[in-house]
Amino acid sequence: MSPVLAAAQDPTLADFGKDPWWLVLIKILFAFVFGLLATLLGVWFERRVVGRMAVRPGPNQVGPFGLLQTLADGLKMAFKEDILPRAADKVVYFFAPTISVICAVTALSVVPFGPKVSIFGHWTPLQVTDVSVAVLVLLACSSMGIYGIVLGGWASGSTYPLLGGLRSSAQMISYEVAMGLSIVAVFMTAGTMSTSGIVAAQAHGSKLDVLGWNVTAPGWYAILLLPSFVIFFIATVGETNRAPFDLPEAESELVAGFMTEYSSLKFALFMLSEYVSMVTMSAVTTTLFLGGWRAPAPITTFWAGANSGWWPMLWFFGKVLILVFVFVWLRGTLPRLRYDQFMRFGWKVLLPINLVWILVLAGLRSIEDWQTRDRLVATGVGAGVLLLATLFWPSRKKEPKPPLQEQVNSRPHGSFPLPPMDLQVPPSPRTKRVVAEREPANVVAGPDSREV
Repeated sequence: MSPVLAAAQDPTLADFGKDPWWLVLIKILFAFVFGLLATLLGVWFERRVVGRMAVRPGPNQVGPFGLLQTLADGLKMAFKEDILPRAADKVVYFFAPTISVICAVTALSVVPFGPKVSIFGHWTPLQVTDVSVAVLVLLACSSMGIYGIVLGGWASGSTYPLLGGLRSSAQMISYEVAMGLSIVAVFMTAGTMSTSGIVAAQAHGSKLDVLGWNVTAPGWYAILLLPSFVIFFIATVGETNRAPFDLPEAESELVAGFMTEYSSLKFALFMLSEYVSMVTMSAVTTTLFLGGWRAPAPITTFWAGANSGWWPMLWFFGKVLILVFVFVWLRGTLPRLRYDQFMRFGWKVLLPINLVWILVLAGLRSIEDWQTRDRLVATGVGAGVLLLATLFWPSRKKEPKPPLQEQVNSRPHGSFPLPPMDLQVPPSPRTKRVVAEREPANVVAGPDSREV
């Protein structure tokens, strides 16, 4: 294959908006079917993997390898009784699950599944559409999906769903900030917000001059921008309400959270939206950090046509499957965090690390055109300042607690009585008085009678 033809297969913004209506409809239908099938297989995949981790078989009775178990569960939910709470807002209660599903599926419209291919004689990208700010469309769909959860909890007219909805809103705000900041590094490196452009930017590694040596940096941003990749994936776990961040539906605290009052197909829609969001965010992570539909380096070294034709869809689905496995792995491994730990982790750990990393990356990008000696000096000074700031950063030490007797003596007048400090409860004075006042009873029952 000629290099010109290989380069021509990379979609650009100019390639979109020229397809006939029936081809656009086929692409939309493909994205929708992909979301639904990924959900059906994702539920089965999660139950099988978690079962394997727990040394049990998992679903294996309905269909080959239990593949039809999820379909049977969906049919069962469809025929369950649909209960409407008396205090619910009927309109919002009905539309809330559909908001979550629609937003999760809409995000797939700007995800590139492959290069330009021929479909019934028309050369077209394997992507529904693309715009110059496609990544912002992904963030908007991710943020709008939380509205379904918040409105579903509020419209149920019950306490536990309302608490679950409020948790979702706080969780979205906290981890949406970390997610957005981690994508900034991708914008700075790729020079575009278009998803097809970001995939094209990861095709070849950039040339770096390190101490006079020309080194080719890795093309995948998961390696080149490792801190951003780790923070982004952690934020996606929190954004999709997956374990160990599934606090809006914590069954040990809120029964079922925002889904407590839902049943039948509405409950199935909420469940569907969770798994579609998981698959969608895995596809987004693949696009932004794992080279998108491009084959890994070991394959491209001995197969020149690995990134042409329909083969790139195989690499794309393989990367998505690996990320879905990581989602399932986290659920089967980590316990659920406390809510204060979860919020502290988002605001006090992820956010500061992200800000420092963006500053470091911006500094490195700004000195790319300097001479080698000047770059080394600037890098060394920056690393020294960062090291000194880390060493001499004031740490908050907990003040030592005063002795117990001092705490007791410092209590204000009129405080509640303290329990005994030695954990020995003194006998009640009333019990002594009752025993002392009780008169002995004389029972006459013969010569062997005695006083009781």
